[in-house]
Amino acid sequence: MNKQGLRFQGTAASPKRRKLKWVLIILFLITVGSVLFLRNWPPFGGTVSGERLKMAQASLHYQDGEFANTPPHPPLESGDVWDYFIEQFFGDQTRVPPSAIPTSAIPPESIQAEPLTGLRAIWLGHSSAYIELDGFRLMVDPVFSDYASPFNGIGPKRTHPPPIALADLPRIDVVMISHDHYDHLDMRTIQYLSSRGTQFLVPLGVGAHLDEWGIPDGQITELDWWESTEIEGLMIVCTPAQHYSGRGIFDYKETLWSSWSVIGPKHRVFYSGDSGFSNHFRLIGDRLGPFDLSIMKIGQYGPGASWIYSHMGPEDAIEAHLAVRARRMLPVSWATFNISFHNWDEPIRRAVQAADEKNVDLVTPRVGDVVIAGKPFSSFRWWEEVN
Repeated sequence: MNKQGLRFQGTAASPKRRKLKWVLIILFLITVGSVLFLRNWPPFGGTVSGERLKMAQASLHYQDGEFANTPPHPPLESGDVWDYFIEQFFGDQTRVPPSAIPTSAIPPESIQAEPLTGLRAIWLGHSSAYIELDGFRLMVDPVFSDYASPFNGIGPKRTHPPPIALADLPRIDVVMISHDHYDHLDMRTIQYLSSRGTQFLVPLGVGAHLDEWGIPDGQITELDWWESTEIEGLMIVCTPAQHYSGRGIFDYKETLWSSWSVIGPKHRVFYSGDSGFSNHFRLIGDRLGPFDLSIMKIGQYGPGASWIYSHMGPEDAIEAHLAVRARRMLPVSWATFNISFHNWDEPIRRAVQAADEKNVDLVTPRVGDVVIAGKPFSSFRWWEEVN
């Protein structure tokens, strides 16, 4: 009886073991499939390897297999994670404009002619800007897609359309990318501009993404902090920032992040990229300033020291503008994507107040308005009419 009982129990347990085995196999296949998908879905970009990895490893800012800030980023506290969770799901901020924000459509013919020999800039939304400087056409962090995400239809959606269509842009001479986050590096936009012959300046490692998207090597220049390139008398310097990078699960800080300083024969522009406040702004101002215009992020900040370290608030943005010794400030990185923990118009309200207290020439254009260096700009508080 005992032997028969044992045989019976073993026979009964066998289907359970088989079922468990198939469950584990299916979970394994799902995991492997997910990893392969995340590594090979084009918008996620490429992997830093080969000669590009050697360049990264040779950088003074590359430590223990990843890029690092100077000074180091403070460790993420458990309380910060909890604050993020609470704010993300239970925050009561009005993060999206309650109605359409006013924009100024850019007539294609107004920028199709020869670029100005002076300096003019147009905010295109979020951190994207079009710049004409001493006869060159430039752009910083152009994002024309509807979503700041690897998936169309999922993720942060634009709150307004771009003021001009990609197809209506003139040929852009140079695009500068500050880092590889989706709200700053947009595959579709990069591929279109590449087809028109645009040159791309990127921080170390970011070229791996452009390679993955079919951008020719001859159109990509990768730079470390304080390295520069010259294009027909225009010098563009990759300058420091306090931030981080990553487009997927496996590439945190695999590529470098930066600000950009553009030095023309007659005019100079500084673009902050995403950054926390640090002494690097003063260093940039001392080495490369003064600037005619700073294009400075003021939004996308949140709770906790860790967040503020990589996303300065409006008051620090005003201090950064003063530190780089710029004459006029164009505030960006607000009103377009819901990717932070504040009211949609809080950054500009706080920036205006801080600018008034510091006597800073802060312009507040609508998306699509033209700002010309050396000429008055009629700022008004258009966001107060959005309700």
